[in-house]
Amino acid sequence: MSIDFYGIGGPGQIGNLKKTSNAQTDPVDKVAGRDKVQFSSVLQDVHKAQSEGEPGNIERTERIQQIKQQVAEGSYEPDLNKVSASLLQFLVEGK
Repeated sequence: MSIDFYGIGGPGQIGNLKKTSNAQTDPVDKVAGRDKVQFSSVLQDVHKAQSEGEPGNIERTERIQQIKQQVAEGSYEPDLNKVSASLLQFLVEGK
């Protein structure tokens, strides 16, 4: 039985649907029973930089830990001139 809604046919047959293969769009490949995932080169570069422990990255991590400790103690006082200058630059230039 089919019902027409203003010229639009009713639902088609629901059973016996063919399943399509997602092998072309699936980022996970099966190789010898194991999953294989490929990441973009940008993510690979980020991972490489993190694993090498660049000097700037270590200094940044130490600074972040210091700020976190100051915030936890309630003694963190940001430089309001730098904050306001950065905020104005963001609002004016969109950066």
